[in-house]
Amino acid sequence: MNWDQMEGKWEQVKGRIKEKWGDLTDDDLTMINGKRDQLAGRIQERYGYSKERVEDELSAWERDTRW
Repeated sequence: MNWDQMEGKWEQVKGRIKEKWGDLTDDDLTMINGKRDQLAGRIQERYGYSKERVEDELSAWERDTRW
């Protein structure tokens, strides 16, 4: 599933994101509202990861998540 599809199914995607990045709050996910760049920024903020690490993790998660 590409990111446009994920954005369109945000309510279903939020649960999968919380499984991977449990430090994100429901408020975070509501504010992100399916925007990949905002998700990356919030992960970077919550976990203290570098931008490169976040991009690597997001890409791997997108590739490996089964829908």
